[in-house]
Amino acid sequence: MTARWPENWAALVSGAECDFCQGMGQDRNEYGARIFQGQYIDAYLQSAVVQTGYSLSIWKGRHVVEPVELTDEEAAGYWLETLRVARAVIAIYQPLKLNYETLGNTSPHLHTHLLPRYTEDPRPGQPFPFPAPRHPEPQIPEEDFLAQVQALRDLLS
Repeated sequence: MTARWPENWAALVSGAECDFCQGMGQDRNEYGARIFQGQYIDAYLQSAVVQTGYSLSIWKGRHVVEPVELTDEEAAGYWLETLRVARAVIAIYQPLKLNYETLGNTSPHLHTHLLPRYTEDPRPGQPFPFPAPRHPEPQIPEEDFLAQVQALRDLLS
């Protein structure tokens, strides 16, 4: 059987059913906690046990799917604020490498995955193997997660 795009793909792309647009501005959501609130992005540390320090930088203006839809000023702001968050992730977690993944194949709203890579890594030198989602996904213990969120917020303030 051939894989297909979701039935509601057009509604996702148009923004009518965009989960990022609908959940914009929350300090905490089912995926993580906001660590940075900028003019162009909100950034969230992910609470699922995927990879230590895994964060998302999410465009917070009008619904946009591709970075090319931004004006030059918006693009500069998006990437500068994303890099600000990336610097904090690097400072706190000290990864061997940080991957920047701007995909949008599941949620077509401009966002960038900031994915730290470590010496002990599931696929050194290759793309990170995201595990298949499990419901509920294993979560970072709350006390540890909140300490990481606070450390990142302190560095980013």
